[in-house]
Parts: sequence; C-alpha cells; structure tokens
Amino acid sequence: MINVHEVVTARDKREFLNFPLRLYKDCPYFVPPLYIDEKKIFSPKYFYYDTCEAVYFLAERDNKTVGRISGILQKAHNEKTGEKRVRFTRFDSINDLEVASALFAAVEKWAKDKGMDIVCGPLGFSDLEREGLLIDGFDQLSTFEEQYNYDYYPSLVEACGYKKEVDWVERRITWPKKTDEKLVRVSEMILKKHGLKVGTAKNLNEFLKKYADGFFDLLDKTYVNIYGTVPFTEGMKKNMIDNFKIIMSLKYVSVIVDENDKVVCLAICFPSLSEPLVRSRGHLTPAAIYGILKSKRHPKVVDLGLIGVDPEYAMKGVSSTIFSTLMQGLEKENIEYAETNLNLEDNYNIQNQWRRFESVLHKRRRAYIKNI
Repeated sequence: MINVHEVVTARDKREFLNFPLRLYKDCPYFVPPLYIDEKKIFSPKYFYYDTCEAVYFLAERDNKTVGRISGILQKAHNEKTGEKRVRFTRFDSINDLEVASALFAAVEKWAKDKGMDIVCGPLGFSDLEREGLLIDGFDQLSTFEEQYNYDYYPSLVEACGYKKEVDWVERRITWPKKTDEKLVRVSEMILKKHGLKVGTAKNLNEFLKKYADGFFDLLDKTYVNIYGTVPFTEGMKKNMIDNFKIIMSLKYVSVIVDENDKVVCLAICFPSLSEPLVRSRGHLTPAAIYGILKSKRHPKVVDLGLIGVDPEYAMKGVSSTIFSTLMQGLEKENIEYAETNLNLEDNYNIQNQWRRFESVLHKRRRAYIKNI
C-alpha cells in the first residue's frame, strides 16, 4: 500500500531532498542541484513565495520512501495568462505506476482545493529553475541547469493522464577552434549599421552596475510570450546575481548596447559544473569547490544560458553579433563544445542561430498538461 503525505517535519524535508540522490546514486548522467540551494525551498522566507504557493509530498511503502513530488501555484503566471494552473515539479519515483499515480493524485487534489483546473509540468517556480521531462537523450550527461530522469518517467506521467503541451530540444555545439573571421566582419558591419556597440566594463562588479537593470528589463521584454515564463521580481534578480557571481567572469558575458548604453542584446554562458557536482552529489565539498573554480578558469565545456534580443532588433541580424563577441572572449580557452540547454522546438529564431555551427540534437524534453 502506498502512503502519500505532505512534507512537514524535519525528517520529511531531509527525505524529500535526499530521495533523488539515492535514486540516481549509480547513474552517471544525473547532475544534482546544489544541495544548499534546494534546502531553501523549505524556508518561509524563500523569495519565490512572494508570488507563489507550494506543497511537497512524499510517497512511502513499508516505511520506505519510493517517490516525491511538488505542486506550485505560480500566481504571477496565472495573472498573466488568465488561466488556473498548478505546476508539478521535483517528481521522482521508482518504476511503479501505483506510486506515480498516488503522487499525481495528491497534487491534483491540492490544485482542485485551490480552485485550479489544470496541472502542467515539470515546471519550477520560474524558467530559471529546472524544467521539462527528459524524453530522449537518456545516455547523455545532464547540464547543471537541467534535470535528468530515467527513461521510464515518460510512461509513468502519460499513464497518469498527462499529454504533451510543448517540447524543448537541446544541442551540443562543437566549439570553433578559431574565431570565425567572416562572422566578425559581418557583426562589425551590423553594429555600425544600427549605431550599436559592445558594452564594456573593467570587471564583473562594474558590468553588473552598468547593465544589470537593463539586462533584466530586456529579458522580461524578450521572454514575455515564451512558455512558462514570469516577470523577474527583485528577489529573483538578487538570487540570480548572487549565485552567478560565483562562477561568472566577463569572458562569459556579452552585451550589445545603443548610443545611450541601453541594452539591446545579451548572452550569458557558464562553465560546465556537471562533473564536479556529480562527484560531490550536489554538496559544496572542498573537492567540488576546487572543480568549480578549475572549470571557471579553464572550461572545456560551456553551457549557454540566457539569450535576449530587443524585439526592435530581432530581425536585423543583431543576435549574430552576440555570438561573435562571446567566441572572441573565449578564444584563448580550449573549449570542446557548448550545450545550448533548452530551446522550444518551435522557437525558430533561436534554432536558426545554430545553423552556422557543427551541432547535434542530442536531448529532448517535454512539458505535460492535464485538465482536472
């Protein structure tokens, strides 16, 4: 018999955090989130609770944890769309339909009690969190930004009545061994034509002081109609800056500004943290910290993160200048490849950006939906 109960006690919270670490203990492709960050979901002061409500459930059989799930009522998104949705996230389970069914039933009941009529996911509090269920690419190492799951997960979710809503695809791009001089020349011509320039700063702190506000404004404008996104709150901004300052340097960021220093195009990539966090199981051990700093100084793999283009410049070729700038900034590094992370399969603007590179589509993820 399956017993599903809400996470309340300190023991429950530890079980909720540790269950996936045990489930994927011997899986070489699973990259855990930072444990210290995951613990924050149980703090009443967690910044996402300004606009969200959340519930957490554990499934047990014979006093042993066999699954977990969370439900999120993202009020800002519902206000934006006029829908009555609850998101499911942090779903992990043994390969047992009875367990999965009990977990989803608990989230669906919670959603109905909140007056909602749709459950969708996996989606986090925002698109800065891990999202999408892996449906192809189970033999590929996950990135730090995204969640891995076993190949039986899609069957469990679909057997519980969930259907496809959107898919994302991920590509591995072979990093050019040298700067594409043609791309550099074209980029310079585009910048000159539109009166734009590359934003500069002496260090990361100066960069953030000059461009952080414009950076978030542009992301809100760029992502307003992208699936599952919500506007940045002050808490989201602070958390993102605090977290990324640890692993960022100027070589990983590129920004294009107009004559008034207004941000019109930006891109951020990160050194891959997958390998050190796999070894440490998400804990910031001395060895993990050393591995993170080593990756930051001399990356072999980079994860492409946020990319934004002002709609005014979206069809003017300006986005190509951002990749030219990034490649020049990382030219001295011996990078093997880049991971694109999630791109919506019908986002043709971003898909077209990868045509100039040698790449392989190696992962696909899905967000599901169910009317309740």
